[in-house]
Amino acid sequence: MAGPLIQGGRIVGSVGCTRDKTMPAFNSQDVTDLSAVCLHLSERTAVLRSTLPTSSEPSILASEQLTPRELEIANLVALGRTNAEIGRELWITENSVKQALKRMFRKLKVRSRTQMVTQISRTQSNS
Repeated sequence: MAGPLIQGGRIVGSVGCTRDKTMPAFNSQDVTDLSAVCLHLSERTAVLRSTLPTSSEPSILASEQLTPRELEIANLVALGRTNAEIGRELWITENSVKQALKRMFRKLKVRSRTQMVTQISRTQSNS
C-alpha cells in the first residue's frame, strides 16, 4: 500500500507500507490512517521546503573555512540527509561525501555531523 506526498499539486514523494504474508490484508482503517500520515507529511514537507534557501539567497550555514561545495554538503547534513542522499542530490558518490565530511571535520575540529552543524550555525549567527 502506498500513499503520495503532495506539494504544489505535484507528487514529491510517497509513503509505502507492507505487511508480512501471515498478517491480514489492509483494511479501510489502514487506508484512512495512511491518508492522514501522507497529509501530515505533505504539510510538513511544504513547511520545510519553504524555509530552505534558494540559490540566490545566502546559505543557511556559512563558514570561511569551508569551500562552496563543502557548504552545500553541510546544508544537506543540516537537513538530515544521509550520505547516500547527499551523493544522489549532488551527483557524487557516497564515498566522495564521506571523504568530504572527514575533511570538513578536520577543518572545523569536530567529531560528528551534529557538532559540525552546530559550529557552523553559531558561526553564521555571530556574523
